[in-house]
Amino acid sequence: MSKITPCLWYDGTAQEAATLYTALLPDSRIEKIVRAPSDNPSMKEGAVLVVEFTLAGMTFVGLNGGPQFPFTEAVSFQIATEDQAETDRLSDALIANGGSQGNCGWLKDRWGMNWQIVPRRLTELMSASDPDTARRVSEAMLKMHRIDIAAIEEAAGAEVGHA
Repeated sequence: MSKITPCLWYDGTAQEAATLYTALLPDSRIEKIVRAPSDNPSMKEGAVLVVEFTLAGMTFVGLNGGPQFPFTEAVSFQIATEDQAETDRLSDALIANGGSQGNCGWLKDRWGMNWQIVPRRLTELMSASDPDTARRVSEAMLKMHRIDIAAIEEAAGAEVGHA
C-alpha cells in the first residue's frame, strides 16, 4: 500500500464500485476485502467494511461508511484517453445504471463519484503555442458534454496536425 492512499466513502456499495472501476482500466484489480469484525454504526458483523483496490496502478480504499458523506464535485478523477473509442467506452460505462453526463467531459457515476474523461488530444490542442488555436478549442469544448475529438480538431483548424 502507498504511504498516502485516497479513501472513498460509500454507502454500502464500495465493492460494487470497485468491481466496475477495476474492469475499466488496465493495471486494475481488487486487492483485499475486509469484513466488519463486529457490529458497528454502519453495518453488521461480517458485512464488507473496506475494499482495497488498484486502479490504473494507483491504490485506493473504498470504505462502506454509510450515507452521511456523499461525493461532491470538489473531488473528481481524471482519466486521459487515447481516442474517441476509449472516451466513449469509459463514459458509457461510468454513466450506466444511473450516472449522468455533465459538461466538458465531466460525468457522475451511479454512486455520485465525479470523473473527467479527457482525451489527450484535447489537452494537446488546449496548450497549443498559437493562442487563437487554444481559444477556438476551448470555446468548442465548452459547448460539449462528452468531448468529441473530431470536433475539437476541426475547431483547432486545418493547420494543426496530430502531435
